[in-house]
Amino acid sequence: MYQKFKETAQASKSLLLLSSEKITQVLQSLAKEIWKNKDHLLQENQKDLKLMKTEDPKFDRLKLTEKRLQDIMLSIEEIAKFPCPIDEIIEERKLKNNLFLQKIRVPLGVVGMIFEARPNVFFDCFVIAFKAKNGSVLKGSRDAYFSNSAIFNLIQKVLKKHHINEKIICFLPSTKEAVKEMFQAHGVIDVLIPRGSAKLINFVRQNSQLPVIETGAGIVHCFVDQSADIKKAANIIFNAKTSRPAVCNALECVLLHEKKLKNLPQLVKKLAEKKVIIFADKKSFAFIENFYPKNLLKTAQKENYQTEFLSLKLAIKTVNSLEKAIEHIDQYSSKHSEIIISEDQENIKKFKKVIDASAIFINTSSRFNDGGIFGLGAEIGISTQKLHARGPMGIKEITSYKWIVSGQGQVRN
Repeated sequence: MYQKFKETAQASKSLLLLSSEKITQVLQSLAKEIWKNKDHLLQENQKDLKLMKTEDPKFDRLKLTEKRLQDIMLSIEEIAKFPCPIDEIIEERKLKNNLFLQKIRVPLGVVGMIFEARPNVFFDCFVIAFKAKNGSVLKGSRDAYFSNSAIFNLIQKVLKKHHINEKIICFLPSTKEAVKEMFQAHGVIDVLIPRGSAKLINFVRQNSQLPVIETGAGIVHCFVDQSADIKKAANIIFNAKTSRPAVCNALECVLLHEKKLKNLPQLVKKLAEKKVIIFADKKSFAFIENFYPKNLLKTAQKENYQTEFLSLKLAIKTVNSLEKAIEHIDQYSSKHSEIIISEDQENIKKFKKVIDASAIFINTSSRFNDGGIFGLGAEIGISTQKLHARGPMGIKEITSYKWIVSGQGQVRN
C-alpha cells in the first residue's frame, strides 16, 4: 500500500505544472459526466442502501438522489470557476539589504481522507484537492463501497480523457489494514482529515502518526435568551433540528432561559409534527408534559447532553443566566457551531467573544455552517480545531505557503 501512496505523491507533482485553465476544464467535464452517468451512480448507491437499515442515522447521509447529484454537479461547476489559489502572492517586501521576499501559496501535497457513508464527500474531497493541486488518498467506509467505487471510476475516466495522471487519486479498500498503513505513511501523505462521527475522529487522532485536522462532530447548542423573540426561536430550532438531522451542523441541545419556560410549548410545537424525541430536564419537562406527546418525551440524563444524536432527538436544559449557558457549552461543546437567540446586544456581544467554536450563529440556524453557503463552493470538512484551519475548509484551507528569497549575490555577515 505504501507504494501506492508513493505513486500518488509522485503523480501529484505533475499538478504543479498544470494550468489553471486545464484544471477548470477537467472539473467542468466531471460535472457533465456526473449527469450523464446519474442512472448508474444511483443504481450503485441503491446497492449500498439495501444493506443498511433505514432507521440508521447514516442512511440519509448515504443516500443519493437526482436532486443531490444535481447539487453536487452545480457545486463542482462553481468550484471550477474559482481562481486557482496556487502561486498566489500572500505577502511581499524588500529588506534593508535589498533581498526581495515573497510568501506564496502552495499545495499541501497529498491529502488523506477517511470518511463514513457519505458518497458526496468523495466528490468534495477530490474536487477541492484537485483545484488546489493536491493529490488525494481516499478511504470510505464499507457502507458506501458500491457508490464510492462508481464515483472513483468516473473520476478516473475523466482524468484519462484529459491526459492527466490517474494516480493523483488513490482509492483504498475498506479494510483496517488500509487505515493502519495510512496512519504510518510518513513522507507521502502530508495530512489526514477524518470526516464522520466523533468515534471515527477520536480513533484517527489517537492512532495516526501523521498530522490530523479534526472535522465533523457537532454537539450544537442553541441558547434561547430571556430577551429572545419566541417566533424566531421556534423557527430556528425547528430548522436546525429537523431539516437534516443526520448532519454535523444540526442542533442537538436547547439551553432555555428559565424566564422563557412559559413559552416552551410554543417552541416545541412544530417538533412534535416531525416526531422529535425530547430529553427534557425536570423544569422544562414540567412545562410540556401535558402538552407534548408522551411517547416522544423523556427525562434527560447526563449522557443526553454529551451525545451527537444525528437523528430526530433533542435535549433541553433550563439555565438561569447567560453565564450558566456558557458554562454548559464549555463543558459539552464539540466546538463546531453554537447559536444564540437574543435581542440583548450586550449578551450577544459576550456570547460572540467567549464561546469557543468554529462558527457562532446569532438569531439564525446553525445549518448555514457549510462551505457552499459560505461561498467556498463546497468543503473538504468543517474543522473544529484551531491550528492551520477552522470552520468550513475550502480550496485555500488545504494549501500552505513557502518563502521565495531573491537577491543579487548578498551574503550574510
